[in-house]
Amino acid sequence: MPNHPAIAAEMLKPYVRDDVYWMIKVHQDFQGRHYYHHFGGDPNARDQYRGHAAYELAERFADEWDQAAFDADYDTLPLEHFEPRLRELFATPKSL
Repeated sequence: MPNHPAIAAEMLKPYVRDDVYWMIKVHQDFQGRHYYHHFGGDPNARDQYRGHAAYELAERFADEWDQAAFDADYDTLPLEHFEPRLRELFATPKSL
């Protein structure tokens, strides 16, 4: 979905730091390094954000974490493992 990063970023904005919000908002272009070329897109789309204070955070997220989500054989913990932390995180929005 082309606009999923913007939707996810807005949904999570009250609960995350500004740099994390930005990372979520632009993560598709960072992830594009791994797949845009299959669809005729620019695999270097992330370069337009070079110089942003959270560039390295977004780069690391895409390359070390988000990329693994496409690997069906990636060994991961069940969602229940993350539930306590998610409940804690979403219990109280950060100050707006």
